[in-house]
Amino acid sequence: MQSPLNDYLIKTEPFYQPSGLEIECYERAYRHRMPLMLKGPTGCGKTRFVEYMAWKLQRPLVTVACNEDMTASDLVGRYLLDAHGTAWHDGPLTLAVRYGGICYLDEVVEARQDTTVVIHPLTDARRILPLDKKGEVIHAHPDFQLVVSYNPGYQSSAKDMKASTRQRFAAIEFDYPDADTEVAIVAREAGIDVELARQLVTIAQCTRALKQRGLDEGASTRVLIYAGTLVRDGLTPTQSCEMTLVQALTDDPDMAQTLRNFVQAQFG
Repeated sequence: MQSPLNDYLIKTEPFYQPSGLEIECYERAYRHRMPLMLKGPTGCGKTRFVEYMAWKLQRPLVTVACNEDMTASDLVGRYLLDAHGTAWHDGPLTLAVRYGGICYLDEVVEARQDTTVVIHPLTDARRILPLDKKGEVIHAHPDFQLVVSYNPGYQSSAKDMKASTRQRFAAIEFDYPDADTEVAIVAREAGIDVELARQLVTIAQCTRALKQRGLDEGASTRVLIYAGTLVRDGLTPTQSCEMTLVQALTDDPDMAQTLRNFVQAQFG
């Protein structure tokens, strides 16, 4: 019988360049189906890492992009009308729990705390998911694992993770790769030469030095790949950086000019 999670299998290997022991650490955590938290700035490779590990472990990956409007029913499921009347439809979390996938809650602190409490019974020795509206308790499939990510740079009293939730997870911290590794990633993913990739990484490092000094976040590795892709497609480096590294990072005219100065120092 075909599993409902077959469509969530990653068929081809995603490119991922490790920068430490994160692969080994994840494998050890998965061996015990340990709940795992990935911490790091936006665009540093957390989601790509989870995709790579799901492919490597040959497990389906069910990804949920969390947001402040997400309800518990969006995660676990709800009754819906269909041609045969009212029927229960599993949500993404329930599908992963029931059939043994990796459920990845991306930017989990964006969800309301009264929504994320539904994961608590899955992150201790019980490994259960109560479906109160359905009157069912699901015992997690032996292959189920819960992974969450969040960006500590955006923490606030309203968007922080409760201590009672944090301590249910092991954690791996991510950051932007060292310069040589990031150059190799940008060159490969954008299809550009190493010299151009190095210039883009140099600009990004300058922007990251301005974090909390005018910028909420510096340029991410993802943004550098966008910039390189546009250059490969015919834009000049200056035009590409204006779109991806200036306008995308700030609305402040003075800060925008500072970023343009970084670009000009590399490309003239």
